[in-house]
Amino acid sequence: MSSSKVLQNSAHGPGTTYLAFSRDGSLAYTGGNDTLVRVWNTKEGADQEPGIAVEAGESITAIAVGEDCWLSGSEDTEVRRYLKDETVMEGLVTSGNGAAIRSLAIDPKGKRVAVSSEELDVKLIDLEDPLKISLLSGHIKCVRRITWHPSGSLLTTSGADGKVIVWDVSEDEPKQEKIIEGVIPAVSDPESPEFAHDCSVIWHTSGQYFYAATRTHEIVTISRSTWAKSSTFSDDSMLGDVTALALSANGLYLASSSQAGIFIWSTQNRRVLYKHPPSPNATVTQLAWSPTQNLLAWTDSEGILTRWPQPIPPSAPDPVKRSGATSVTTVPMQRKAAPSLFDDDAVDDNKGKDGAEPEPEVDLDNDDWILDDIGDGLQDEPEEQRSRKDGLVKEMVSVTKAQPAFQPGSTPWTNKKRYLDYNMIGVIEATDQDTHHIVNVEFHDKTARKGMHFTDHFKYDLASLGERGALFACPSENDHLGHVVYKPYGTWASQGEWTYELPKDVRAIGVSAGGPRATKSQRVMSDGELQGYGNVVVATNQHEITFLTGSGIERISIGLDGDFVTMVAGTEFVFVVTRDGATTIDGSQNLLGTMWEFDEFSVLQKQKLPIPKGSTLKWIGITQEGAPAIYDSKGVLYTMPRFRIPLRASWVRSLDTNTLERREGKDESYWPVGVTADSIMCLILKGRQEYPGFPRPLIQELPLRYPFRRKDPKEGPLEEHIARESMLLNIKRDALGDDLTSDEISRRELALDKELIQLIQHACKNDKLPRALELTGMLHHIPSFDMAIKVAGFYHLVGLREKMEALKEDRMSDDRLEGAREKRKR
Repeated sequence: MSSSKVLQNSAHGPGTTYLAFSRDGSLAYTGGNDTLVRVWNTKEGADQEPGIAVEAGESITAIAVGEDCWLSGSEDTEVRRYLKDETVMEGLVTSGNGAAIRSLAIDPKGKRVAVSSEELDVKLIDLEDPLKISLLSGHIKCVRRITWHPSGSLLTTSGADGKVIVWDVSEDEPKQEKIIEGVIPAVSDPESPEFAHDCSVIWHTSGQYFYAATRTHEIVTISRSTWAKSSTFSDDSMLGDVTALALSANGLYLASSSQAGIFIWSTQNRRVLYKHPPSPNATVTQLAWSPTQNLLAWTDSEGILTRWPQPIPPSAPDPVKRSGATSVTTVPMQRKAAPSLFDDDAVDDNKGKDGAEPEPEVDLDNDDWILDDIGDGLQDEPEEQRSRKDGLVKEMVSVTKAQPAFQPGSTPWTNKKRYLDYNMIGVIEATDQDTHHIVNVEFHDKTARKGMHFTDHFKYDLASLGERGALFACPSENDHLGHVVYKPYGTWASQGEWTYELPKDVRAIGVSAGGPRATKSQRVMSDGELQGYGNVVVATNQHEITFLTGSGIERISIGLDGDFVTMVAGTEFVFVVTRDGATTIDGSQNLLGTMWEFDEFSVLQKQKLPIPKGSTLKWIGITQEGAPAIYDSKGVLYTMPRFRIPLRASWVRSLDTNTLERREGKDESYWPVGVTADSIMCLILKGRQEYPGFPRPLIQELPLRYPFRRKDPKEGPLEEHIARESMLLNIKRDALGDDLTSDEISRRELALDKELIQLIQHACKNDKLPRALELTGMLHHIPSFDMAIKVAGFYHLVGLREKMEALKEDRMSDDRLEGAREKRKR
């Protein structure tokens, strides 16, 4: 062991911990079960305060570094991108579609990243164009680790099925080069200790072979030319599983870890040169050499980061510097036109079909073959020269952060408490008791529904409080499968409750409970209540939504054509938001809203969401009148009044909270709970607060105001109210069916006519005759026309009066209500 003292930091809590160096060696990134990535300065000691990236929602499972960025993968299914020296997320690269990320690897040129998750396919993503994705399919279980060949033309994947697959990725369409079985162990249980071992195959800098830790606790060399084992590293003091491997920057030293400690081997003669004793009760989960310093680092199952400065003494060849006596080159791999390495009928015996020099053969069993490399044989071009060889430097395109799926009305954990749902019906609160949760359900109208609380041993993470029942969902954990449970109101007893179990690989990522509003108290469900228990909709990581009845009858599963984001159910439909493709480079979330009817499962509306570039969707809900509503991160509320007209509805800007008078001089934002005819019901958030906390804040009522721009103190407010009231009337008329009108509609129309008469009077007074005539045409009832004619007569506007009388005659000859009904039927 070298005499230098190791530096240790408690980087994360106990659990599998991950490590990577920046490509210039100045930083080290570590991630763990505490959901954090810490960024360490390699030039500073153990007393430093690292930077922290906090965006991940669950355990960190992978870290990868590029030229100017670094990526993290998490159990929360997201791959996040950061600038090299930053800890604030720049954007999302991709999502695991509900499956935990397992490995990330950026190619040597920093242009592509390979991503594996609990899904079987590996994604190969162009970092300059994240929409350019190739899928690598071949493993029958998830891929645990990914590594690149030094040329960037080959990719190796180490699967939980025990297979190592070599992929030729030199062209647009990836191709399997070789499947190697019987080398690495097959470990498929993510909870087993062996699953945390780093089973990566490590390519030598020459590109002619790679190292792998085998299922028999050995380290072997696999030749690139034959894909067979050519040599073995062995030492009597090496005991137990090899849990991680790492190769020095110049390929002279291989580091390995086991229960016997850290071993540094010579790759020339495969003998142990230096050792570091093991840490008690800890398993090393990742090893890494600094690319620019004589420094070896590792992380372990206790969350400790250990840095070993100067592991190679000055008397030995440096692990970074490359000498210049001979040259061992990394040969870029070209896809072969035939299974054989060299064609018998090649034009030139000394060249392949493409005219390239044949791949050099290396006798890997000769202990002395690499001795010349102690000179300058491993000297490569500096990274700066390689990246600028063609005289061009490509700028990396920023990736728009794709917002993850969310449950409307829910909040993250704060001091072991969270809201699972908060809407106009009531509140579902959860309290974390470590071994279980306590769930409390309370209703705003306690006379209509009876609240409840229960001990939750399944730790439900999704919930929806509907008109007819409460819906909960949990993921699989240990010995229980993920499932959905529905509790109808008035029948909290077991005969009303039902459970819908999900297969092991299926996880609910969104739930919503809908149904007709109750006509009487639901404290006790009476036999006279024949409207049923509502409807249940479950979105899963299988890109589908499943419809069930309130009694648990499974009705249909509908495939989604984009990543699920969120959904909300109403009386007649469910409104689902998906990502239509991917986020755009210019900052658009590219969200699409689709409305499915409960009766026939037909699409009632399909509209892009009007979320501005650079904004995200914060909330979706159903208004008191039954219309879909959305609220974005800019503080703008949109509603869809004409949603009952198939495929012809539009989003209406109903409120811009930035223009509210109450915001003047205040630093506050608003967390929507619901929308009524005249108000948005919300919780007030102070300062930078993003979610409501505890104790539960009171619901506040803010008046709806269409963001009109007229400043006239008389006409402006009236025009806004008339427009908003007209949209409300449209909702009510669209629900009439074959009826012509209703008492409520007639009453609202008369009130609206009175406001129109005020505007007509103001227009006549100010000699705005075309405006007065246009306002007259907006009147609803014949007596209102008579009032408008009187106003024109009062101001002696004879011509206007005659035109108003003509409008009245047209209205009398045309049955307005009949025409409106026919229009609804189109």
